[in-house]
Amino acid sequence: MKTWIKYSVTLLVVALLAGVFYKKVYIPKTTFKTLHPSIGNIEVSVRGIGNVGALNIYNITAQTGGKILKIYKDEGEWVKKGDLLIVMDGVDLPQELEVSKANLKKAIYEIKSAQSQLRNQKAQKSFLQITYNRYNRLDKQGFATKAEYDKAKADLDSIKATMSASVAQIESAKASKEANEKSIEAIKAKIDRLKVYAPADGYIISRDSEEAQSVLPPTKILQIVDSKTLWVQTKIDERVSSQIKIGQKATISLRSQPNKIYEGVVKRIESISDPVTLEREIDVGFKTIPKPFYINEQAEVKIDVKDYKDILRVPLDVVVQKDGELGIWILKNAHAHFSIIKKIAQDDKYISISNIDKNTQIIIPDKSKKALKENMKIHL
Repeated sequence: MKTWIKYSVTLLVVALLAGVFYKKVYIPKTTFKTLHPSIGNIEVSVRGIGNVGALNIYNITAQTGGKILKIYKDEGEWVKKGDLLIVMDGVDLPQELEVSKANLKKAIYEIKSAQSQLRNQKAQKSFLQITYNRYNRLDKQGFATKAEYDKAKADLDSIKATMSASVAQIESAKASKEANEKSIEAIKAKIDRLKVYAPADGYIISRDSEEAQSVLPPTKILQIVDSKTLWVQTKIDERVSSQIKIGQKATISLRSQPNKIYEGVVKRIESISDPVTLEREIDVGFKTIPKPFYINEQAEVKIDVKDYKDILRVPLDVVVQKDGELGIWILKNAHAHFSIIKKIAQDDKYISISNIDKNTQIIIPDKSKKALKENMKIHL
């Protein structure tokens, strides 16, 4: 075969192969889908991981030392404010109360008896005073003997002394009455302190003592969480925490219930940041209390910091990184051009960018295609 024929056949085969490669490989690899920005809403949120806690957690202790007679509630039970929780052993306090009540009755009877005697003595004094006055006149006139006058005076002085003794007896009995009344009040107060009541509606999260156990006043017996103050204490980076305000809506997901979402609201923002982690504590309260709940359980919080209505947006999956910059690939004159984004807002699915308009044609990146490059020819 002549040489020119060989070269011609070879060139023809190469051309055919190039054509097949161009149509079957190159064009599909450089064919991308595109999209235009859409109008919609973006809910900007801040996320954080924290633990379930509460503003009010009450350590229930005995008001007086001694033996625990009865514990009426247990861990995991709900209580109402004023529910009886604990009764301590009063030992001999009930007997002391009965003795004081008996002494009070005795003092009252003594007052009444002494007052009755005093009334009789006053009547006798009136009679003896008249007798004394009569003998005093007769003595001055010389008609009464010295003995008769002295007896009348002695009888009057005696009844006065007796009346003074009755008055003192009445005062003593009144003092005894007052002392016993105070004693009764004090004993009743002690007996009242033997009973411990729930300080608020809540949930018992621990029982740390048992019946028949002797405890001192500081010893914790029960621990109650005021469920109305239940919240998640989460840490948020300082760079985004400034967007968070008290009253903002939030959602809470508990680790034990990953498929259930609880509505929440920002209750408190700590004024002091952690100097090590550079985070600030944000407390997010529950609108509906989980039942049951577990203090210190891990929870994820999403706080809605701002809503953008009817804003131009694109899906997050069109945003890529190039040379350390975030941007999107834009189609201009059938060629790809990388545009660094200027973000307005972002949520879990969309991002709003200021340097595009509704006519901007955005290339959708595709890992199965050829890697996008600046000024690369794009087929649609």
